[in-house]
Amino acid sequence: MLRSILSCNHRCCPRQTHLKAYFSSTALTANDKPPSKHNDKINYNPDISFSTTVDPKHLKYPMLSSHDLESHRKPPTRVRMLVRDFIEDSLYNPHYGYFSKRATIFTAPPHCGGVEGGFDFNKYRDSAEFEVDVAKRYGEFGNGEEDGPGRQLWHTPTELFKPWYGQAIAQCLVSEYLLKYFPYEDFKVYELGAGNGTLALNILDFLKTHYPDVYDRTQYTIIEISEKLSRAQRHRLHQQGHSQVVDVVNQSVFQWQRKEHAPCYVVAAEVVDNFAHDVVRYDLKTLEAYQGVVAVDEVGDFVPFYTKISDPLIASYLALRRRLSLPVPLPRFLRSPTLRKLYASLPFAPNLSPPDYIPTRLLSLLKILRTHFPRHRLLLSDFSSLPDAVPGLNAPVVQTRVGTTMIPCGTIFVQQGWFDIMFPDGLYCSSRDAGPDADEQDELSYARVSPLASSTSPLSLGADFFSSRARRSPLDGVTSASGLPVGERKSSVFSHAEYLETYADLEKTRLVNGENPMIGFYENVKVLF
Repeated sequence: MLRSILSCNHRCCPRQTHLKAYFSSTALTANDKPPSKHNDKINYNPDISFSTTVDPKHLKYPMLSSHDLESHRKPPTRVRMLVRDFIEDSLYNPHYGYFSKRATIFTAPPHCGGVEGGFDFNKYRDSAEFEVDVAKRYGEFGNGEEDGPGRQLWHTPTELFKPWYGQAIAQCLVSEYLLKYFPYEDFKVYELGAGNGTLALNILDFLKTHYPDVYDRTQYTIIEISEKLSRAQRHRLHQQGHSQVVDVVNQSVFQWQRKEHAPCYVVAAEVVDNFAHDVVRYDLKTLEAYQGVVAVDEVGDFVPFYTKISDPLIASYLALRRRLSLPVPLPRFLRSPTLRKLYASLPFAPNLSPPDYIPTRLLSLLKILRTHFPRHRLLLSDFSSLPDAVPGLNAPVVQTRVGTTMIPCGTIFVQQGWFDIMFPDGLYCSSRDAGPDADEQDELSYARVSPLASSTSPLSLGADFFSSRARRSPLDGVTSASGLPVGERKSSVFSHAEYLETYADLEKTRLVNGENPMIGFYENVKVLF
């Protein structure tokens, strides 16, 4: 059964160290018989009664991380792991991960008739005709897999609107660079997770054609976790004549150690939505937080439960929330202590709050950027909201493609490697919650001084560094192409349309009837710069 609509029984003992939550893959009718436990790998719970205790044998399983599981050639059994590690292993394990082995990125074939193999938008009558052609191109990819649900195909704005989408990003970056650093600094760009290499190719082609002086000073580095994709990116970009300016590093950004002292731009387009999250739930009486753990038993079934906070990264994120005076994320009706007490006293009421998916890997990225790229500017675009999400705050969509249909699931605990687990990227959350630790100071003693430094304000890394609130006035009266005061390090969140209307050549993607799918599509995408 590929679409699992799970019901969660989360009534738990209030003061236990390990809190149990069972999941069922479907609702049973009177005539239904539970399938065999050994044949059903979607974690159907065959027990008639519900137990609030965790089986002691599950607590004795070794606690592993996604890094520990990289050497495993098939999904593990008899192990425990944080939810963050389960998601990361499911998506990125080099031997069975979704992106390592299953996912295929949609791209318009060369015979579409447009520039660089992209769609010729000016020839479509309306968006309906364009969508029909996109569906036709999807069909040309076929299922591609004889086992499992089929080829896991997905698309991004970069691929759908190439090369124009990539050129808009290039225009944004080069505008900032020309105003602030050219000709004193090289144009250094780091792209995280470059997919097919299309964005890098479109940016470099654009620079080579329109800004040759900038291209000569460009150093473009791709940090790619997938060995397969990194080889394809390197081959494609070298074939297109960019070998002198491109370096493809096959490595996870979370293992990055090299320090970049010079000003640089870090680009993450449609990447952080697949960053692993942790799950936290709160005791409704004490508001004590519990971290989510999942045990995988001897037959590969998943047993989620909750323990007291022990993971340093989860603890760091929650401490950051407290320091920023952010309230415990509860449904509105549970924010009052009196209502919480009344609710908890109801028969069969849960004593834990709904799941709260916290972006711990995104926090890791921001700390890495601050430590190893102290003078970076971050350009991040991704989905700010998603339909068909599993229950919980900031919860992901879990889906797989069956034939030509994308099927959403009701839980994150699904067969590793066959399902995309995709979070709303929390742009507002990252700009609000992800400031640095109070006791950590910015290390810039080795950074080269820009010739513009004397006319701009100093780099500030206080708690408001990632704030999207109103910007301060520029100290020297100079404003950059993005509207940010020169020298300021303030972040802003833009809608997809706002960003493209500023930097894109919209005539290239305008349809005959005046519609513009590059503006009209992806309304749930936002851009952080």
